Amino acid sequence: MKKNMGAADKIIRVLIALVIGFLYYKGIISGALGIVLVVLAVIFVLTSLVSFCPVYSLLGINTCKRS
Repeated sequence: MKKNMGAADKIIRVLIALVIGFLYYKGIISGALGIVLVVLAVIFVLTSLVSFCPVYSLLGINTCKRS
């Protein structure tokens, strides 16, 4: 897997995941929508940890700085 996510992209994804987690914990989002968003948040965190997004790969997007 070649890295295709830059630092800013990873930070934004983790922040979004934290907001979703907080909203779900407080009960602001719940039900099927809450579960879908929590799954999305987990995916955001995992892709941020490995610096690779399969969707970016399919679309040819690369937010890494060129070395």
